[in-house]
Amino acid sequence: MIFFFYGADDYRVKEKIRSVVAGYRAKNPGGLNFGVFDLAEKTEYERFKDFISACSIFAEKKLALINNLFDASSAVQEEIGNFINQKENPGDRDKFIVIGQFLRLTDKRSKEKYILGNSRELFKMLLGKDIQKEEFDLLTGAKLENWIKKECEMLGGQIESAAAKTLADFIGSDLWRMKNEIEKLISYRPDGKIGAQDVSSLVKSKIESDIFLAIDSLAAKKKDLAFKLLHKKLAQGESEIYLLSMFVYQFRNLLLVKSLLQNGVNTAQIGQKIKLHPFVLKKTLAQAQNFSLADLKKIYAGLLETDISIKNGRLAPAAAVDLMVAEITR
Repeated sequence: MIFFFYGADDYRVKEKIRSVVAGYRAKNPGGLNFGVFDLAEKTEYERFKDFISACSIFAEKKLALINNLFDASSAVQEEIGNFINQKENPGDRDKFIVIGQFLRLTDKRSKEKYILGNSRELFKMLLGKDIQKEEFDLLTGAKLENWIKKECEMLGGQIESAAAKTLADFIGSDLWRMKNEIEKLISYRPDGKIGAQDVSSLVKSKIESDIFLAIDSLAAKKKDLAFKLLHKKLAQGESEIYLLSMFVYQFRNLLLVKSLLQNGVNTAQIGQKIKLHPFVLKKTLAQAQNFSLADLKKIYAGLLETDISIKNGRLAPAAAVDLMVAEITR
């Protein structure tokens, strides 16, 4: 039997593989028929062939874990493809092959979802075969917040919904870092619920300099620079929905800060009222000087309308970022 776990969420791909391996070890405690093969290494395919074809005197089933298949040479990928295409192998109940593959996302304007290089045909073949397969996309929005809540529960902690949302805004889809931050927060609140203030105090926001620079360029009506900065983030693997969520988050901060400033509230009181991370508050206070309150209200309303249009299917995420830049800078 062959399993193919793939996608842009490297953390959940590896978690799924760990779950399968743990299940195998529970039923086959000897572990004598378990092998791990990194096919990015030239000699590993021959070792895999020897392992999978050798007869065993032990009653345990075989489990072969294949890593970095798409980094293997074209010749090795063709060999693996031929092996999988042999009718008896996918259905062999005594041999389990797990293929785990992290895939980088393309520029969102591309017709293809993933950067595949010379692995395109192998990828299509794996998707078309009658094997066990599961895709792991990057988590965003409510799915990410639910994952945070479940992870906290699994680690023996609890988190408020507002805190889960703040944590999702701060960290984004990087579950490797998210796991570390959750563990830190649970250590800080071992006997109570993690609150939004705990997240603001202990977790550094993932709103990076490129996002702040993009907002500065929007304020200065520098459309070309804004496009360049945002498409740089897309090329690095960020999703349009995630970028838009960062803009909604930050323009909401700007709207709150600008409103409080115009009502005569000093900066120290602003920090206490809206409970922003000091790093974000400092940036937001500086940026608020570049927008009028009326402009911020208009921009924020437009961003919310864009978000609704995406969720309702009226607007493709790929067009949303460019439309947002064009609307703000016109």
